[in-house]
Amino acid sequence: MTEAITTAVAGPSADAARMGRVTLVRHGEPDICRQVRLSAREYVDWWARYETRGLLPGQTPPACLLASARDAGVMISSIRPRAIETAGAVCDGRAYARDPLFVEAPLPPPRWPGWIRLSPRAWGFISRVWWWFFNHHEGQETRAQAEERADQAAAVLIELARDGQDVLLVAHGFFNGMIGEALRRRGWRCTQDQGFYYWKARRFERS
Repeated sequence: MTEAITTAVAGPSADAARMGRVTLVRHGEPDICRQVRLSAREYVDWWARYETRGLLPGQTPPACLLASARDAGVMISSIRPRAIETAGAVCDGRAYARDPLFVEAPLPPPRWPGWIRLSPRAWGFISRVWWWFFNHHEGQETRAQAEERADQAAAVLIELARDGQDVLLVAHGFFNGMIGEALRRRGWRCTQDQGFYYWKARRFERS
């Protein structure tokens, strides 16, 4: 368990007989314009800005997410501003850990010519395909490394849930999916699936 997480972990639960639940939440909508057309090089800069942006103003957390946060014995967020602000919106003033273990997997685009101009959404999809299937990483984290990190993240979340407390993680869509697969491999099942859109959650319980 990383130091950042241990500082915000609650004491043992009174319900230590059961394994706690793990809820993976995607952050809210970031405050960045997507109505643009970009070259591959420009998308690199766009993604770098995306990683530094907080939430688009005016969003309200869903009631079901607020309820999950109230029930959680420990809350964690990625260190990206969009995740931190989302966690802050649902934590009701409680302390929560922030840890780089849960940041999003990288999205380096393929080196296509500058005349190819696409939306950020299209570049995100293409970049993920190139990263996942063709090991295109541009010196950043590889798929194998991200899978290893996701397995480590799942192990941390399971350890936190071991004494019966529910755990809520606020992080990122794709990497949350990788953590979910790592939880499944360790014998957990998804008992609530809202999908991967902003503010949506997937809950896992030990089979």
